[in-house]
Amino acid sequence: MNERNSIIGKIDWVTVLIYLALVMIGWFSIFSARYNEAHPSIFDLTQVYGKQLLWIGGALLVGFVILLIDAKFFNVFSLWIYIFFLFCLFAVLVYGTATKGATAWIDLGGGVKLQPSEFAKMATALAVAGYLDRLDVDLQKRKDQIVTAALILIPMALVLLQNDTGSAIVFVSFIFVLYREGFPGAGWVMVAGVTAILLFVFTLVWSQKVMYIILGVLLVLTLTYYLITRKKGIVKMLGVFAIAFMFVFSVDYAFNNVLQEHQKNRILVLLGQLDDPKGVGYNVHQSKIAIGSGGFAGKGFLEGTQTKYDFVPEQHTDFIFCTIGEEGGFLGTSVVVLLYVALLIRIIILAERQRSTFSRVYGYAIAGILFVHVAINIGMTIGLVPVIGIPLPFLSYGGSSMLAFTMMLAIFVKQDANRLNVL
Repeated sequence: MNERNSIIGKIDWVTVLIYLALVMIGWFSIFSARYNEAHPSIFDLTQVYGKQLLWIGGALLVGFVILLIDAKFFNVFSLWIYIFFLFCLFAVLVYGTATKGATAWIDLGGGVKLQPSEFAKMATALAVAGYLDRLDVDLQKRKDQIVTAALILIPMALVLLQNDTGSAIVFVSFIFVLYREGFPGAGWVMVAGVTAILLFVFTLVWSQKVMYIILGVLLVLTLTYYLITRKKGIVKMLGVFAIAFMFVFSVDYAFNNVLQEHQKNRILVLLGQLDDPKGVGYNVHQSKIAIGSGGFAGKGFLEGTQTKYDFVPEQHTDFIFCTIGEEGGFLGTSVVVLLYVALLIRIIILAERQRSTFSRVYGYAIAGILFVHVAINIGMTIGLVPVIGIPLPFLSYGGSSMLAFTMMLAIFVKQDANRLNVL
């Protein structure tokens, strides 16, 4: 009893309350998105909103159990947890159930399916944190750089093999952790990533020839600057431009031969190169209509016409944000976005006050994972990024997502509650 009271007094209630607020908003939004007049009770377990309540209850129970476990458990067993979920990712490739083109679920029977990739993100965060917490690990050493990168890239590759591109992209969020921990070149990797995305987009929009001309002009201007100022590093600069030219050259091949047809069409719709509001662009088109129709204050709970008449497919899962936009309007969506911003800021503040490397690294890892999920999900519902199918944390319907994100956050809250016990 004293131990329980001690835990209650030490946990960060700001984080917990933000979490609970998001979960409740998600539950009511799912109720609205899938409202059935024949089953008007939000507690009806035959409907998805009733089933989501079960997942919420199960997640809260698991979260509470995590708060009772010794905080050292997650550090000591981080590698074993990671190996277990790698095994689950392998199992999916052999025994997995295909849904919407991705073989990412394990059927447990009774209509219950779990998506190991959601838990693999948490396991990877634990493994990276556990490895970097070792006294003999130094990210300036090549061996430790390779091991850290492998811990991230192995589950990412397994998820890609499941044809679950959205979940695989989330693993890119670990670059924020590496940057914070002083991984050599992490900053340049982020810059290179953004540059590659811009080159890819501009090449598709303007064509290879135009990009060659632009890069050529930039190369001449840069060479002139180097020669006049006699600055060093001209060889590295030429190498960067060579890579840029080769990347632009490879864009058309990669776009036409690597990406699948639906992925290409989604990108073309996003860039305005393809107008297909009744086909591949239907979801986003209807989503933007729903959000836009909400206006400033929204149409009111259960009053959204786009929501009520099922114009937006998957509205209770990947497109739950447009339900909030239609019924809550600008005010409703602002509240949700501000809650996410507050949660991310709070996690980073807590991460910086940790006494152990494990807790700090883990905190930054889950902040990065949450940020990428939120940015991509909201971005795709308003047409800023291609539709790649990842849930909105704590809001979208789904047991795997709710359990995984709750466990992820609960472990960090437990680590923070135990920080004063770390010497």
